[in-house]
Amino acid sequence: MERRHFLVTSATAAQAVLAQAPNDRVGTAVIGTGNRGSYLLQGVIAQPNAKVTAVCDLKPDRLDKAASAAAKDNPFTTKEWRKVIERKDVDAVYVATPPHLHAEMAVAALEAGKHVYCEKPVGITPAQVRSVVRAAKRSKKVFVSGQQLRSMVQLGTAVGKIHGGVMGQIYMIKAQRHASADLPHDGSSGDWYFDVSKSGGYLIEQSVHNLDLCNWVMNAHPVRACGFGGNMRYKNEPQGRTIFDNGSMVFEYPGGVKMEFTQNVFHPRQMPGGNQLVYIFGEKGGVDLMYSTNFYPHTAQGENVEIKALAEKVKEEPHAHTAAFFALVGGANGKNPADITIGASAALTAILGHEAMVKQRVVTWQELGVEL
Repeated sequence: MERRHFLVTSATAAQAVLAQAPNDRVGTAVIGTGNRGSYLLQGVIAQPNAKVTAVCDLKPDRLDKAASAAAKDNPFTTKEWRKVIERKDVDAVYVATPPHLHAEMAVAALEAGKHVYCEKPVGITPAQVRSVVRAAKRSKKVFVSGQQLRSMVQLGTAVGKIHGGVMGQIYMIKAQRHASADLPHDGSSGDWYFDVSKSGGYLIEQSVHNLDLCNWVMNAHPVRACGFGGNMRYKNEPQGRTIFDNGSMVFEYPGGVKMEFTQNVFHPRQMPGGNQLVYIFGEKGGVDLMYSTNFYPHTAQGENVEIKALAEKVKEEPHAHTAAFFALVGGANGKNPADITIGASAALTAILGHEAMVKQRVVTWQELGVEL
């Protein structure tokens, strides 16, 4: 697994840019300009071969802020997303709305002949994911899902070495995503986040990143899952809340490999072991994948063995995923860092875990009914 499989280099991206005249910049629309959408917009603005031709949001303050950020391109502004997709000066569409809208918008954009960057998750139900898979496979345009970990050089190098056999057979994975507090109840996302029908909950909206990293390591998706979830600290806070504040799941991958995953929003800030982690346990040792990418070999009692880093820490390009998207749109050669199969597998893995918690039984991948 070569390094170029994980990140389009600046040289490759530059070649794609030089191949285009200034007036041939990719007309790009951003639908949804909240916290995430604003960050993605900055990434679009930073691309020499991109031009922001439209921005869309229901909230006037967000729309004005986005228009000001992209003022040099004088973008069209609207609250109606379908007007964006209808525009002939829009070649590529970024979908960065609340998750329950991702699938409908991505499908409409693909069917209109646009390149699509769809934020994670690509859908929060199997039916939504299925619709995007079908549209993306029918389309001849570029589709990239917002699974940004796939564009990180350090992670890509480490995963490549795991696939190369550095730790032998994988036995088990322990992963978690813990936080010290709930998302702000009166924050900018409070009007949709705590409604499971709009966000999918923490597991689907946030942990889809962590679960995708586990899929990447396994080079596969789980075959079944079981688990339990609930609300222990934030009971009906905010009022009408329908998402869990904690969950514990076990996923099983092909070959019997188990992955234990926990999530909560009440891990004390100063208590050790918080935040995010992905531990891979295998035949020759274990890997702390999330941050250090260190390899810890099995040792006899009292034996000192050198701990080795699978990948050196590098200064990551903050908008590498967006750079990869525009390089592909511009015709550069290279592997799509997060194509529809990767995006759909990540979303379905999160949905599998959520379904297991809600139904309180073992749920199989086959039950989801989506062909990849």
